[in-house]
Amino acid sequence: MATPLVDQVLDGAATDEALARLAGWRREGKTIHKVYKFGSFMESVEFVNRVAKAAEAMDHHPDITISYDEVGMTLSTHKHDAVTQADIALARRIEEAA
Repeated sequence: MATPLVDQVLDGAATDEALARLAGWRREGKTIHKVYKFGSFMESVEFVNRVAKAAEAMDHHPDITISYDEVGMTLSTHKHDAVTQADIALARRIEEAA
C-alpha cells in the first residue's frame, strides 16, 4: 500500500525555494512543470513508465504529456488547488527516474 505524503501547501516563495534545487522545474500558476527531452519516442515511454511506478508508490500522480521525444510533467495537489510538499517530493523522484 502506498504511503500518503505530507500535503502541506507551499506559498510562491517556498515553491520557488524548493524549485531552486530542482534543475529545469518552474512554477506555472498553481502548478510546477518541467519538459524532459529524450533521443526517441521509446526512451520517452520508458521514462514515463519509470515515473508511473514511482508515482503509484507515492500515491501522488503527475499530469503527463508525451510528444515523441519530449515528456512534460505537471504537478499540483488537486484537492488543495496548489503546490504542496507532496509535489516537490514527487518532482525529486521524477528527477531520479530521468
